[in-house]
Amino acid sequence: MSVAGHVPPPFFKRGPAPLVRLAFFVSLSLLLLIADLRFHTLEWARLAVATVAWPLQRVTWMPIDAAGDFGAYLARQSTLLKENQELRRRQLEAANLLLRQQHLEQENLRLRALLDMRARLPVEGRIAEILYAARDPFSRRVIIDKGSQHGIAGGQAVVDEVGVIGQVVRVFPLTAEVLLLTDKDQAIPVEVQRNGLRAVLAGVGAGMMELRFLASNAEVQVGDVLVTSGLDGVYLRGLPVAKVVKIDRDSSYSFARITCAPLAGVERHGLTLVLGARTALPPQPDDAPATPERPAGGKRIKKKAK
Repeated sequence: MSVAGHVPPPFFKRGPAPLVRLAFFVSLSLLLLIADLRFHTLEWARLAVATVAWPLQRVTWMPIDAAGDFGAYLARQSTLLKENQELRRRQLEAANLLLRQQHLEQENLRLRALLDMRARLPVEGRIAEILYAARDPFSRRVIIDKGSQHGIAGGQAVVDEVGVIGQVVRVFPLTAEVLLLTDKDQAIPVEVQRNGLRAVLAGVGAGMMELRFLASNAEVQVGDVLVTSGLDGVYLRGLPVAKVVKIDRDSSYSFARITCAPLAGVERHGLTLVLGARTALPPQPDDAPATPERPAGGKRIKKKAK
């Protein structure tokens, strides 16, 4: 029911027609484009909008930038891990090559020293390499890579570039067994290089030796060098053997206890020189026959022929 003189408002207020509004805004856009193109009238508006929208734009792009940075970090991390693995592998290869080179240099030096020793000795020598130690844990024996097919025979002396190592005791076709100086069953005649005092040097195990059968007052000092005396007919005379490291003189015992350390690499595996047979010594003379009886006057008693 309506009140007299009052017109109810329309439900929706309607403005200009849609076509009119479209034509107006199109014309306004064209006018603004032409004015901006010719006179740059909207440059200030563009700067103002860009200034206002820049913080919003940065906030909008922050998650995208963070995702990109995280992906780049993972990619760099993976690349660094691969580079580290490659560098570690190269470092191991270089270290292995350096160790092999150092080993070859040391081996070449020892080989040259052995060749020099072979040239100085009056007998022939054959270079052999120690392969491994014998299986018997109670003996000091090593196996070399030369045997009967290479001219090795039992009893030959084995030395290195410093001195005596041992003696060949068993020979096989391709290998040979060497009894080291430090073995308890090994004994070698030696003499003190300083004064020529002769003695017998025996192995006691544990890489050491003992100078036996010398009186407590024997002229031996710590630091004396012992060399082969050559009295056994096996070792050449003058080969370095050991060095005196300890002397225990006890008056209650007839003999002094003299401990010696080998000069050569007895307990170290490496290259050795097997010496050939030395020049045969002249045979020992037989016991001298009994002298004929002589009278008091000094004339020999002649037997009458029958």
